[in-house]
Amino acid sequence: MISLKKVDSRNVWELLRLSVSEDQKEFVATNTESIVEAYTTVAAGGIALPFGIYDGDVPVGFLMIGYGEIPGEENPPIARGNYSLWRFMTDEKYQHRGVGREALRLAIEYIRTFPCGPAGYCFLSYEPENTAAARLYHSFGFAENGEYDGDEIIAVMEL
Repeated sequence: MISLKKVDSRNVWELLRLSVSEDQKEFVATNTESIVEAYTTVAAGGIALPFGIYDGDVPVGFLMIGYGEIPGEENPPIARGNYSLWRFMTDEKYQHRGVGREALRLAIEYIRTFPCGPAGYCFLSYEPENTAAARLYHSFGFAENGEYDGDEIIAVMEL
């Protein structure tokens, strides 16, 4: 059964070992980079919520939720007062098994509890070449809003 567990001192090292395939590495930051960004965001007064994705007791992926703007960064307009699915990855050994779909469902369910405050939207961004991710996000109701985060396309879902 797929579940989300907050990153802590007991699971951080096993999550750092997860990785996507070589041909996907251009689409997502490493979990090391993501966890460092979570720490520095929180230290600067922002909100970052990193989670391990688990199948039972086995770590199979990582995701990170953000809320509001990232301090010290250039933020897209949609970031103000909204949630983001900041990072999302499934380890290469566990792809094509429905793990990502179920983890995304759980993440959206969690966001809809408004753990950090009220919001109207959840947004995410993806590389234009990552058509598999776009299909997954569209299937959950995310739609492009015309904004970009650097070179990445932003897609938004009403909460």
